Amino acid sequence: MNIRTKMISLLALLFTVLIVLEISIQKQVLMPSFAELEREDAQTSMKRIDYALDTALENMELNAADWGNWADAYQFVQSRNEAFVTANITPVALKQLKVNALLIVDLRGSYVASGARTLDGGEPLDLDLTARKALPEDFPWRRNLADGKTARGLLRTNRGVMMIAAAPVLDGSGGGLPLGMVLLGRLLTPEQVQMIGAQAQASLAMLPDHPLDGPAVVETDASTQVFKSFKDVYGKPLMSLRVEVPRRITERGHGAVTYASLYLIGAAVTVLLLLVAALNRIVLRPLARVTRRAVAVGEGTDFGARLNIAGQDEIAKLAREFDRMVERVADSRRQLVDQSFQAGFAELAKGVLHNLGNAMTPLGVRLSKLGDRLRDAPAADAELAIAELAGNHAPAERRADMEEFLRLACRELVSAVKDARTDVAVVQRQATIVQTALSELMRSTRNAQVIESVRLPDLVAQTLEIVPDAARQRLVVNTDESLRKVGAVQVARTVLRLILQNLIINAADAVRDAGRDKGVLHFAAEIVADAGSEQLHLHCKDDGVGIAAANLQRVFDKGFSTKSRETNYGIGLHWCANAIGALGGRIWAASEGPGLGASMHLMLPLPVRENRSNS
Repeated sequence: MNIRTKMISLLALLFTVLIVLEISIQKQVLMPSFAELEREDAQTSMKRIDYALDTALENMELNAADWGNWADAYQFVQSRNEAFVTANITPVALKQLKVNALLIVDLRGSYVASGARTLDGGEPLDLDLTARKALPEDFPWRRNLADGKTARGLLRTNRGVMMIAAAPVLDGSGGGLPLGMVLLGRLLTPEQVQMIGAQAQASLAMLPDHPLDGPAVVETDASTQVFKSFKDVYGKPLMSLRVEVPRRITERGHGAVTYASLYLIGAAVTVLLLLVAALNRIVLRPLARVTRRAVAVGEGTDFGARLNIAGQDEIAKLAREFDRMVERVADSRRQLVDQSFQAGFAELAKGVLHNLGNAMTPLGVRLSKLGDRLRDAPAADAELAIAELAGNHAPAERRADMEEFLRLACRELVSAVKDARTDVAVVQRQATIVQTALSELMRSTRNAQVIESVRLPDLVAQTLEIVPDAARQRLVVNTDESLRKVGAVQVARTVLRLILQNLIINAADAVRDAGRDKGVLHFAAEIVADAGSEQLHLHCKDDGVGIAAANLQRVFDKGFSTKSRETNYGIGLHWCANAIGALGGRIWAASEGPGLGASMHLMLPLPVRENRSNS
């Protein structure tokens, strides 16, 4: 990981931690405080609802006490005068009292008078509480009849939950013995529930037959709900009220937090980009250039380019000193490579020539002696004698002389053949020595080569300089634009130049064998990706005699050649295959057939390809 990546990663990590910390504080501190405010608001609304409900019951209790402490009602309980009922317990009276039911009960719990009406139209209301003749035996307020106490609460009826309030029947001055009870009831209809919620300025809902068995506060994404359960006058669960408060505080708080977070993230990204841009311009980019040049020099890929960083800071001074150092190193390296190659080539040639000279001296002597013996052998005279004997015209004496001559000639020929066998064995041994020397020379091509940065058009031009004039004059060499686009590549320049030399000479010979004085050799190149690495594909195509399909694989075999044995020994392409194989590459031939030209394809791995610009 380079410094630029480390710096950007470190700054990004720092800002990310700050942003995450800020968002965590918002979520862990600010947002819970908003939710707590909403819970408190919802609980306050429930308290207001509870107060409004209690106020409604209290008002009913006051109305019941007002009716109970009425002299006419006191007398009515005693006299049971129906005129009182007709005049007072009317739909208008119930509507003014805002109740659905009015009961006057004596001390035994029996109804003295009762009535039930709807609040809206005043129509008769089928209510189980007023349909009876007396209060239920287990009605908890029966004991209040003799005590003269007021009471209020909730009661389940066949028409739903009803608020009820009761007060004793007194003589009108608040004294005397209680004669019974006045009981008022108002149904908790949806309209009544909505009115109570409006008084408390909250959204209220009644859940009959829904005793509270869960949490009193429930939070959803849209609202905060507070539940409270109520019991009837019997002490049994009757209903639950639910106050629902929209989570506007959280919504607005979430919006504010979101805007703040986006602003913080935007500010952090802006600051990060500015910091990265400043660091990149002042430090990272010049340092990266120096680093790339140092790596290229260390790997020996390119000594030609210079940094040329302007300025007076430390990095600019370092770059100028580095340029001067690289220039001196490049000069020294070129001299060393040239001297090493020349010295190694001279030493190799010296050793090979010495071995060949040692082998060829006795070989020449033996061949000379063998030639003398064969010339001195009476082979021709023996052949004439045989021909004369075969004619059957010679006299007997002449035939006897010929036969004697043949016997002597045969002995001489036998001796010459034996000596020739000895000479041939010596020649074979010396030829083996020569072959061994050549094999050693071929193995030397497998040694590690110096990898240099070259440009292919320059390499082709340098190769043409070492091609014999006869071959060079027979060809028109075209270099494709693709060679320039490939740019600088890292190859074993000296070996590749010798390979191209062989291919150019072979192309010239192919043009000659095709019977033409002038031919065309075309070079093209490309960089191909193979198994995650890059390779140089060099393509050489001529318009010569071509190669038969059966010989496309054999042309690289040792000793194989389609040319005359007098001028070629099948070593050139075999050496090229071995040399390019030693570099980790491969070579193959392609041709559409005899007379249609041939192509040679070279594939070389590229260890480093630092610069492939078109300049």
